[in-house]
Amino acid sequence: MTVLLRAAEELRYLLGRGYPRERCLELVGDRHALAAGQRHLLRRGVLAPELAASRRARLLPLAALAGRAVALDGHNQLITLETALMGGVVLLADDGVVRDISGRGRGYAPGAQTEAAAGLLLQALAPAARVEIYLDAPLSKSGELAARLRAMLAQAGLAGGAQAVAVPERLLLAHQGPVATSDGHLLDQLLEPLDLAGAIIRQLLPPERLVRFG
Repeated sequence: MTVLLRAAEELRYLLGRGYPRERCLELVGDRHALAAGQRHLLRRGVLAPELAASRRARLLPLAALAGRAVALDGHNQLITLETALMGGVVLLADDGVVRDISGRGRGYAPGAQTEAAAGLLLQALAPAARVEIYLDAPLSKSGELAARLRAMLAQAGLAGGAQAVAVPERLLLAHQGPVATSDGHLLDQLLEPLDLAGAIIRQLLPPERLVRFG
């Protein structure tokens, strides 16, 4: 871990001076002979200090959800929480957002922990006025998952819905209100970003379970 921390410091330094991100990742990874998994950790967790500070400053606290219409980057939030529930590696990144490094992405399908993860999300969203969950339609069984989430919303007495759509990002960026995601591209464009899965994970797990770089 000491080598990885040094690599993170060097990467942060280079990014803070405006050098291209991919080139910096390659340079630092090669310099320290990092394995693919270690490089992935750096990619997911280390940012230019100015960018990291900007994101941290805009993240909403959970208390800000009360009475609001909230949108969820569905697969993004579910995968992060499921990874934590399964004992996988979760990372507290420089921008204050908790991310998984499972790389499940396009190979994701609902599994044994999906309902538990969804239940935790909806429990945290109880104070919201409305909840809209957007899933990636190309992913396996997205339509079935959307139907199950709609049923869970109804059972929880939460107004809103869940749908599988081709490009969730468009609807998330158009949403007027808090949006829960850990996607960096979205975080930089959203007016009210929220790390909902991360907030839940921090309540569930001891601090030492979160990988961090400083």
